Amino acid sequence: MLRRELSDVDWELISPYLPIGQYGPYPERLRDQLEGIIWRFRTGSPWRDVPEAFGSWSTVYDRFAQWRDAGVFAAVMEAVIAEAARRGQVDLSLVSVDSTTARAHHDAAGMVVDEEVLAALERAAEAEKGARERRESGATEAAD
Repeated sequence: MLRRELSDVDWELISPYLPIGQYGPYPERLRDQLEGIIWRFRTGSPWRDVPEAFGSWSTVYDRFAQWRDAGVFAAVMEAVIAEAARRGQVDLSLVSVDSTTARAHHDAAGMVVDEEVLAALERAAEAEKGARERRESGATEAAD
């Protein structure tokens, strides 16, 4: 017997947001296929190692590829978050942003900024830097 990831409650929450019937014939074993996708990513195994209990590995992969290409996983995540918010089960105080990003110059991403706008942004950054330094030096002088 395989360990399942989705409880009945989880399935009831997710299933209304899956595009049943939009991609091929109505899948008789949709829940098993989704469980197979989850199993594959949880274990990091190759697709060919997906247990037969979830259906043919190629069927599970095809379902994943169809949904990936159609943006189904992102849509399901957004819908589940919205439903949790509607139920009052979202605590946004726990949301954080990973600060391990690598900054790149705007030219690295192909961003084009008008010279006037760029000059205004640089002036604003310098003004903010000067104001911050004045606040910090004022706090230091007040402590002395």
